[in-house]
Parts: sequence; C-alpha cells; structure tokens
Amino acid sequence: MKLKDIFKDIFLTLIGCILAAFGTACFLLPNKLSSGGFSGIATPIYYLFNIKMGTTIILLNIPLFILAYIKLGKYFVGKTIISTVAFSYFIDIFERINSFIYDKFLASIYGGILIGVGLALVFKAGSSTGGSDLIASLAGAYNSNMKVGRILVILDFIIVLCNLLVFKNIEIGLYSFIAIFLNGRMLDLVFEGINFSKMIYIISDKYDEIAKLISLELEKGATGFYGKGLYTNKDRLIIMCVTKRNNIVKIKEVAKKVDKNAFIIITDAREVYGLGFKK
Repeated sequence: MKLKDIFKDIFLTLIGCILAAFGTACFLLPNKLSSGGFSGIATPIYYLFNIKMGTTIILLNIPLFILAYIKLGKYFVGKTIISTVAFSYFIDIFERINSFIYDKFLASIYGGILIGVGLALVFKAGSSTGGSDLIASLAGAYNSNMKVGRILVILDFIIVLCNLLVFKNIEIGLYSFIAIFLNGRMLDLVFEGINFSKMIYIISDKYDEIAKLISLELEKGATGFYGKGLYTNKDRLIIMCVTKRNNIVKIKEVAKKVDKNAFIIITDAREVYGLGFKK
C-alpha cells in the first residue's frame, strides 16, 4: 500500500472516531441511550460502577483482537486496534464536557447521525471500532453462511434490551432504537451518497414504441433483454432504464400512454457507473 493511502486511512479513521465519540459521549451517554455495540454495554457499567466508557470498551475488545488476529490478519487487526483505542480515548475526553442536550429525542437523533457518519468514515478506511462489528466479521470469517447483517441486528437488540432492564425505563429503549436506525441510515448515505438513481423495468408488448418515446422525449437510453412469463409461457422483451429520480414520473407516463396495461417495476440503483453517471 502507498504511503499516501496509509495517511488517508489514518486521517479518515481519526475524524470518524472523533465524530462517533462526540455523538456517543455528548448525546447518548448523558441520556443513558445506546447505539448498540460495546458502547451500549459500557453505558450501564458507567452508571452502575462509575467506570469510564472508553476503558470498558477496550477491555471488552481485547479477546476479540486475539481471535481477529488469528482469523482476519494482522493488518486489519492493527487498524482496528488503532481505531478502537482512538474511539475510546476520545469518548473519555468528550465525557468531561457537560452535556448540552437532555432531551432524549434530540439526543437520539443527533447522536445517531454523528455516530453513523463517524463509523462510515472508519469503515471507508477499511477499519472498525471493534465491538459487535468485529464479532460479526469474525462470525462471517468462521462461517461464511452466517448472515452478518442479521447478527448485528440481534446483538444490538439484545444490548438495548439489557439497557432497558438495567435502567427500568422503556423510553430509553425506544429512543435507543431511533439512534440505531439513524446510525444505519447515515452509514448507507455516506457509503452510497444521497444522489442515488432509480432503475425502472417495463414489461409490455409495445416495448419498441415505449423505448423510442423514452429516447425521443426524455433523451434517455434503455436496454432490452428477453424474459419469459412462466404463467403465460410467452417470451417478452423487458425494457430496463436507469435514471435520476426526477425522470421516473415522466417515464411512467410515457409507458402508460403507449400501453395502459404495461407492467412497471421501480427500484433503487445505489451505485451507477458509466455514461451520464459516475465515471
């Protein structure tokens, strides 16, 4: 790896750790909220035993570092140790700041957003802050058939449920789920961008006329591929068109104008490269 890439990864990791730590220590922790992961486990420990959150996170991660070194390689583990230590250190730094948000709803929103953006930057650098993410990576490495996303959801649910039982306040659990949801959404936005495209499939016997109108009226290209209706046992050409969101209504109108019985499917296209899109 080039030296420039190494410095870039370190920079992204540090910025990400600072944002995630700020969201955790200044928004979630003072309100006893959790975004899942080991910081979620460290929250009740902080209130019950007055042990710093950063210290707890590092101690909980040590066994995982050993297993990850064996299974995931020293380079990944090295970066994960750096990011975990940085994340924990900045949490303990920001923990000293008196919180300025004691509204749990606002804290869950802004805490979840900051943590999501921060973790996305860390993940972009090819690292991790340990915790449930590292557990999921290890589980996937040991058993490739495991659903990593499902593991993360289950772990976060269990952690939030434990917080709810410790603090005996259902609002803490409900607001924590808001933070977790926003955390995940921000991860998606940072990785995939906000200007994602749409993909539209049109199934019609008048495919040729529809494709021509899309080209003439919208100046958009389309691709045709053959499919077979298993109910009708009939071969058809399916039109596929990738476009920006603002063109979707116009394409639907064109298709319906030509064939009111046209079958239309619209879905998200998160990553589009090529002419008219990302280079």
